[in-house]
Amino acid sequence: MRTGVTDMLGIEFPIFAFSHCRDVVAAVSRAGGCGVLGATAHTPDRLAEDLRWIRDEVKGAPFGVDVLLPVKHARQGDPDSSSVPAAYSSFVNDLLASHGIDPIDFDSAANARGEGFESLTDPESFADRLLDVAFDFPIKLVASALGPPPPALVDAAHAHDVRVAALAGRVSHAVRHVAAGADIVVAQGYEAGGHTGEISTMVLVPEVVDAVAPVPVLAAGGIGRGRQIAASLALGAQGVWCGSVWLTTDEAETHPVVKQKFLTATSSDTVRSRARTGKPARQLRSDWTAAWEQAGAPDPLPLPLQYRLSEPALGRSEAAAAKGNEQARALATYFVGQIVGDMGHVKPARQVVFDMVQELIEAAETLQLGLGE
Repeated sequence: MRTGVTDMLGIEFPIFAFSHCRDVVAAVSRAGGCGVLGATAHTPDRLAEDLRWIRDEVKGAPFGVDVLLPVKHARQGDPDSSSVPAAYSSFVNDLLASHGIDPIDFDSAANARGEGFESLTDPESFADRLLDVAFDFPIKLVASALGPPPPALVDAAHAHDVRVAALAGRVSHAVRHVAAGADIVVAQGYEAGGHTGEISTMVLVPEVVDAVAPVPVLAAGGIGRGRQIAASLALGAQGVWCGSVWLTTDEAETHPVVKQKFLTATSSDTVRSRARTGKPARQLRSDWTAAWEQAGAPDPLPLPLQYRLSEPALGRSEAAAAKGNEQARALATYFVGQIVGDMGHVKPARQVVFDMVQELIEAAETLQLGLGE
C-alpha cells in the first residue's frame, strides 16, 4: 500500500515499530515496515554495535533511530540534581523490604548504572554523541522524543538525507515541531505506553492532521491491530507508530517476569504515573505504582532523579521475582500502553506485521461494502 510516508521512506507498509530491541527493529524492517531503535540507554559504542548489526540484517531495508530530548528535566549541575534525597531512599528501601527484597545503596547504584542516566541528566550533549554515531549508518529516520527537534539535529539529519520525526501529545507541540523543521509528526494519544499526554488518539490525530497539513502525521497510542491502522488512516494519518505491541514478540528482550505479566494483563491494567521517570508515563499497574499513589507517599522526583530510584529498585525486584519471590513479582512493571489487553500471545514480530496488514485489508473491504462501493 502507498501513503505519503511509504513513498518518503521507501517502505512497503506504513507501520513504524519503536523498540529498544535491535532484533525487533530488524524483523519489522525486513517485513516491510520501518523499525526504529530507541537509543536512550545506549552508549555510543553500543549504538554503533547495534546499528551495524541491524544494517547487516535488514539488507537495505529502511530503519531509524529514536533519541530522548526532554525539554524540562533536572539538569546536571542544578541543585540536588545529582543525588537522591535520603527520605526517598528510605521510602523505596522500606517498599523493597516489605516485598522481601534487600535494600539498595542508591549512590552506588546510580554510579553503576551511569550509562542509562547520562542520557537523561545531560540529554542534549548525549544525544549529539549518539547522533554522530547514527549518521555513520544508512538510517532513514531520526525521531525526537519529548521535545521539538533542535536546529542542529534537523540540519545534520537533512545533510545526511535523513528524515526527522517528532512526537506530539498536543496540537501546540505538533505545530512547534513543524516550525522546528520536522518532516513527520507522530500524534501520540493518551493510550500510549511510556511518556504520553492527556488527549486520546481518536481526538488528537485529526486535530494534528489539520494543524500541520501537508506535513504527514503518524498515529500513535493504542494501536496494535489492523482495524486500528484503518481507523488511523480514516482520521487522516498516513501511517502508525507502535511500541507496546512488540514487547511480547519472540524477539523482544522484555524481562520474562514482565512479559508474563503483559500476557495476562487487560487494557485496564495500566496507569499513567510519574512513579518511574518523574514524568507522566503509562506503565503496567503494580505495587510500585500503587505505593507512590498511597496517602503519605512522597511526590515523585523530577527526571532523572526518579529514574535513579526506580531503575535499580525495579531491576532488583525483577531479579528476585525470577528466583521465585512472588512478592517481588508484584512490584515488577514496565512501560506499556492500553493495547496490552490485546497482547495475550507470543508471536514473531514479522507475524505481528503481517497480521496487522491482513486485518487492515479486511477492515478496508468491510468499509467499502458498508458504503455500497
